[in-house]
Amino acid sequence: MGTALKKAQEEIKRQVDKRRKEAEEWKKEDKVMLSIKDLALKKRPAKKLVDQYVSPYIINEVVSTNMVKLQLPSLMRIHLVVNIS
Repeated sequence: MGTALKKAQEEIKRQVDKRRKEAEEWKKEDKVMLSIKDLALKKRPAKKLVDQYVSPYIINEVVSTNMVKLQLPSLMRIHLVVNIS
């Protein structure tokens, strides 16, 4: 791999890691807000009038350094393991 490419990858990783909170800092039973950015919601009046996050959900398990398993209601048809950043 070229040195310029390697240097660019390291710089991008450094920039992203500034904002990232490691999953080890999260504990079981902590509550997190879930972003609705990629959720398909029915009957929303206007995108700008809807909250950007939905109610706090309890963390059941820390899966990896940037993934947690949430306790979600059965009506939410998304995967229980979500990425945190």
